[in-house]
Amino acid sequence: MTSSHTKLIHEGRYIAEVDVELLEGDNAWSPYLSLDDAKKLDEIRQALRREDLKHAIKLARVFELTPVQI
Repeated sequence: MTSSHTKLIHEGRYIAEVDVELLEGDNAWSPYLSLDDAKKLDEIRQALRREDLKHAIKLARVFELTPVQI
């Protein structure tokens, strides 16, 4: 059984929204990510660290954080 979930990755001044599938089973590790989704999250995190936004945008929705000044 699977369910859709959105993960947020925060690196520096960027946040990425990533759609992943959570796998549910009858074991203690449930729910968990598939190996492909876990690798995708790592790839996006590293792209954000390098500020390689072109690559990160291919895999996720990327937002830039701006400080709020009052």
